[in-house]
Amino acid sequence: MPKSDIEIAREASIRPIIEVGEKLGIPQEQILQYGPYKGKVSFDFIRSLEDRPDGRLILVTAITPTPAGEGKTTTTVGLGDGLNSIGKNAAICLREPSLGPCFGMKGGAAGGGYAQVVPMEDINLHFTGDFHAIGIAHNLLSALIDNHIYWGNELGIDSRRVAWRRVVDMNDRSLRQIVSSLGGAANGFSREDGFDIVVASEVMAIFCLASDLEDLTERLGKIVVAYTRDKKPVLARDLQAEGPMAVLLRDAIAPNLVQTLENNPAFIHGGPFANIAHGCNSVIATRTALKLADYVVTEAGFGADLGAEKFFDIKCRKAGLKPSAAVIVATVRALKMHGGVAKDDLGKENVEAVKKGCSNLARHIRNVKAFGVPAVVAINRFVTDTDAEVEAVQSVAQELGAKAILCTHWAEGSQGTQELARHVVELVESGVDQFAPLYDDEMPLWDKIHTIATHLYGAHDIQADKTVRNRIKELQETGYGHLPICMAKTQYSFSTDGNLKGAPSGHSVTIREVRLSAGAEFVVAVCGDIMTMPGLPRTPAANNIRLDPEGRIEGLF
Repeated sequence: MPKSDIEIAREASIRPIIEVGEKLGIPQEQILQYGPYKGKVSFDFIRSLEDRPDGRLILVTAITPTPAGEGKTTTTVGLGDGLNSIGKNAAICLREPSLGPCFGMKGGAAGGGYAQVVPMEDINLHFTGDFHAIGIAHNLLSALIDNHIYWGNELGIDSRRVAWRRVVDMNDRSLRQIVSSLGGAANGFSREDGFDIVVASEVMAIFCLASDLEDLTERLGKIVVAYTRDKKPVLARDLQAEGPMAVLLRDAIAPNLVQTLENNPAFIHGGPFANIAHGCNSVIATRTALKLADYVVTEAGFGADLGAEKFFDIKCRKAGLKPSAAVIVATVRALKMHGGVAKDDLGKENVEAVKKGCSNLARHIRNVKAFGVPAVVAINRFVTDTDAEVEAVQSVAQELGAKAILCTHWAEGSQGTQELARHVVELVESGVDQFAPLYDDEMPLWDKIHTIATHLYGAHDIQADKTVRNRIKELQETGYGHLPICMAKTQYSFSTDGNLKGAPSGHSVTIREVRLSAGAEFVVAVCGDIMTMPGLPRTPAANNIRLDPEGRIEGLF
């Protein structure tokens, strides 16, 4: 029986984090250690790197996810190890896992098999406390809003127009809509409220997009928390909230350094979901890695229609980053599901279903290339894949001018990604990248949403009711029209219907709500029935997580 991810991680030969830092030239005294195997890189050291040239940035994205699995994080880790194994100086940049999925259905985000980051249990649980700091900073602002209203409401906040919800880092559908301040006058003025998961917080987005502590503080002050009765915005700085929020985030904002199973450096910092937020790790971690390594491999959440689009249109646009190549992860199993095969039948060869499902892969290849970024397909191989099925994937990719390379990093570590690593180096050094975002800053907000839906999702149009249209018009007219769009949409389809697999076209994308994230500097378009607070499945992963008699964790994946 194959070993579980946690068993493999537990048996790994982990090096002290100061030795991992030495690979990148980080002095021991510039790493704030959280035990022997985790550390944060000091801002003093990061500031000293400003004049160094940047390395080359490689994005790992994927086809539209299915219950069959794709392995994007595993491939990111495997590619980073593969680049190091062929003699390159490479680092990886990942997002921190959220506790909600760890105890829900998706599991952790530390990779798998022999392509993992360690210490796996720490990373998937409380890690260095960054998510706690983000959640507390967010909820401090919530408390300051209600406290201001309670003590006379000098700013004239309309309690019906408080836009700032609370957060918790757990899937809990019962908290989506609540009524707060019940129990009498001593508890404040009752109003409708609700919770989002921490990764959907604007504080998380700000944390991931800020360039330094000063920028972080300024962005926190710009958050629009509520409106007055005459619809004037109330900002966090009006409540003098940005100072104490920044204090809570002071230590968290320094990027975390850990290692892969092969003792290569990995920065893991920040962690918004790509279906409801912008889905990328922190700008600070990415920029730091680019100053220290010749090749930096990073990931963006879910499929390329979500994570990659936001990586290109939000993160790269705002941070001035220029990706040199993109890796699109696919599995034969997932492509068969896109071709109409049920999960229980995925072990049987079905070349025709693979070919049909490759419509999904083809659209993702075209979409990535539309940004001027050269692409390669990484086929994350399973033992049930047949040669004919693999050849079908390679044929489709070749027709679109992209090579599809078999990868066996889950079972073999870096030995299973060396061919991919060499091809990525060829793409990067070819100098053919002509990266450009999908739309210009000055394009109107409605047109930006329409462009994403029609150019990337295959939709024929977008629609919204009069209230949403008026809100978009209001944002356009009040100085927010230059901001990029962050689409909140199901990750399971190009459409807003998660059951439509493959590459649906001709559908209409319904915009249910529009939210301003003024501090993060983007506008969120909430599509279909996507939720910013997930629920637990019928049988959550938490049911199988426990401590063994020796106090070790079992069941975490």
